[in-house]
Amino acid sequence: MFDKINEECGVFGIYSKETMDVASLAYISLYALQHRGQESCGIVVNDKGVFSHHKDLGLVPEVFNEENLKKLGLGNIAVGHVRYSTTGKSNRSNAQPLVVRHIKGSLAIAHNGNLVNARELREKYELRGAIFHSTNDTEVISYAITEQRLTQPSIEKAVEEAMYKFKGAYSLVIMSPKKLIAARDPQGFRPLCMGETETGAIVFASETCALDSIGAKYIRDVEAGEIIVVDENGIKSIRTHCGHKTAMCVFEYVYFARPDSVIEGSSVHQARLNAGKYLWEEHPVDADVVVGVPDSGLDAALGFSKASGIPYGVGFIKNRYVGRTFIQPTQSQRSNSVKIKLNVIKDVVKDKRVVLIDDSIVRGTTSARIVNLIREAGASEVHMRISCPPFINPCYFGTDIDSKENLIACKMSVDEIAKEIGADSLGYLSVDKVQKIAENAKCNFCVGCFNGQYPIEVPKEMPKDKFERKIGE
Repeated sequence: MFDKINEECGVFGIYSKETMDVASLAYISLYALQHRGQESCGIVVNDKGVFSHHKDLGLVPEVFNEENLKKLGLGNIAVGHVRYSTTGKSNRSNAQPLVVRHIKGSLAIAHNGNLVNARELREKYELRGAIFHSTNDTEVISYAITEQRLTQPSIEKAVEEAMYKFKGAYSLVIMSPKKLIAARDPQGFRPLCMGETETGAIVFASETCALDSIGAKYIRDVEAGEIIVVDENGIKSIRTHCGHKTAMCVFEYVYFARPDSVIEGSSVHQARLNAGKYLWEEHPVDADVVVGVPDSGLDAALGFSKASGIPYGVGFIKNRYVGRTFIQPTQSQRSNSVKIKLNVIKDVVKDKRVVLIDDSIVRGTTSARIVNLIREAGASEVHMRISCPPFINPCYFGTDIDSKENLIACKMSVDEIAKEIGADSLGYLSVDKVQKIAENAKCNFCVGCFNGQYPIEVPKEMPKDKFERKIGE
């Protein structure tokens, strides 16, 4: 419906020494991580080495109900996943977690991120007889781990050795018959944290908001390159792959993460307030009211208002009941899709000079419609401010920017974009300032989609359907 950058995925894992209803805790946590992926979801429960799983296309409350949660049964380990596809189409075979059964036992894996060498690895395994059932790179990861498990003395050693083969972004939660393992790529592109429930169960999740949802206490973030193993003997950290320069995706703070999450020691809400403050410093404007585009533009708008002294106004009401599959049969209905989701409070903007804050502009069509909504409501001026730099390069690490073709900033200057979307002025946050929004964050940042400088070597192209090309393509 909207030309927005889409989230990647969310992962969750829990290990309890006692048998309990781990499926329900996974369900609640995935609900909290729903913003990270709305295509599919799944849960795998481990009861003394016997895996039960359920996954399908749809939102968490669509895929799971009381009956199928009960069928998963009790257990002491569980992993869960919500998916937005950055590699592989949206179909049930690509839903996660993946369950693999091999000669040394079973394995369930949930993955957030994207490997830049997945095609190369997949071809290598296929030439040796491997048969793939999905078209996502998570199955490639599972093959690499399984291959190592055949010769290594433990599952954690297999993960450690397999990580030498991976290039790119991966935050993993892996379940074996007796262990729960969390692992993060050496650059730490995607977030992953560890917590503990009131009963002493250890949990891992993409964001701290998932820990909060089940009453778990945050312990710390999984370090970039770290492998954490939880079993009956306690918690063990393997740091073989640690020590590289980190490169957290800065867009986690701008848009992906929930504002109530804390990532690498930095509040997402405060980071967005800071983005608004820096926007005012870099692109001041005389105006009467500051309005944020729901939801991720709201905090930045508040930050802009506080820094500038321009009053903050609630300019939009968001329809919370428009689903992913809202049907728009005619062209006129498709053209008015923004009106279905957002409606302007006219009294807030009528006859006023409005500063409109949003998190990004991708193709520009949605921004043009939103600016037009404000003008139709009677605004005298509309000044657009964006809380990140222009997108001018693809992302290879788990975000669906796979081509320059549809990025408006690759075709037009800032002034031309302002004219195209109908704004009186347009200002983007600079690359320098976007790296400063996360105060006291214990990491460096990847800003390759903004400046083309990637922290690791990337392929010339890596389309989303790289494993689903037609013959001759």
